Amino acid sequence: MAETAFEESKAQLRREAHARRGALSTQYRADAAEQVARHFFDAIAFGADDVVAAYWRIRDELDCQPILVRLMDSGQRVVLPVVTGDETPLDMRVWEADQPLYEAGFGTLAPADSAPRAEPDIILVPLLGFDGQGTRLGYGGGYYDRTLAALSRKPLLVGLAFDAQELPDIPREDHDMPLDAVVTESGVRFFRARA
Repeated sequence: MAETAFEESKAQLRREAHARRGALSTQYRADAAEQVARHFFDAIAFGADDVVAAYWRIRDELDCQPILVRLMDSGQRVVLPVVTGDETPLDMRVWEADQPLYEAGFGTLAPADSAPRAEPDIILVPLLGFDGQGTRLGYGGGYYDRTLAALSRKPLLVGLAFDAQELPDIPREDHDMPLDAVVTESGVRFFRARA
């Protein structure tokens, strides 16, 4: 019974977060993506050899293309996640600047199956909602949870979101790994020190 109430609570939060994000205008989204990129590069420390996992925006997620473009232009090693199965971790494929991207399901683009793989040092995480303790509300598929559990080391987890996606409190399960930081159009918030 408690598990059913927990899932219903998360489902209601997902509906609320979708509505909040969906209410933002196209122009607001574009402006916010540029502001998020500026805040990310001003506040998130990473080295030239670090691998950064980004994502290709779906639906009304915050677009991280302004970050991707700058990372690629600077020669940073970037991986894009690919869903290969319902119960498998994300496949982290290296996107090399001269290589095209292909449709990878869910409206995303990704490097070809032949692309090299790399384990990320930083993961830019899309989300539906977040709270003041760094809890991330995802879509419920568990892709990032499975991926994080399969990595050999914990990367820095940086959520990218609109301010409107902040929720008062998101229930957290034992397997839910909290964000280290979230970047929104109004700035960066750090939740805990990197282990």
